[in-house]
Amino acid sequence: MDYAVFSSKPCIKFCMMDKKLNAVRFGQWGEGLACLSLRLKGYKILKRNFRSAVGEIDIIAKKGKTLCFIEVKSRPTERLALECLSARQQKRIILATQAFLSFHPRYSHHTIRFDFFAITPYGWPLHIKNAWCE
Repeated sequence: MDYAVFSSKPCIKFCMMDKKLNAVRFGQWGEGLACLSLRLKGYKILKRNFRSAVGEIDIIAKKGKTLCFIEVKSRPTERLALECLSARQQKRIILATQAFLSFHPRYSHHTIRFDFFAITPYGWPLHIKNAWCE
């Protein structure tokens, strides 16, 4: 009779998972959670992961006549997420916003707002409205 041989050591492949791939998945999960939170608050999601030559915007959402350009940071703690948004990144998002508005002039009369979401594994998303100004 053959018996399966089990090792007391954890599977090396499991332990050596690609950290970058996991970070990407966590980020995508965080963006999905931010979108769900926005929908529950009455926002319409216009675009996810808008890319231009000058930068990327994670989520573009609309509520009434307010157009929100949203950066999402998924990190192990809220504090780490809040510390990740640099002034340089804010400038790139502002430039990407200008690019989006040039492609979609119908939104030119909307109020523009820059929001931030901090996503953690075990908490509800923290939504900071007007996180920075142009």
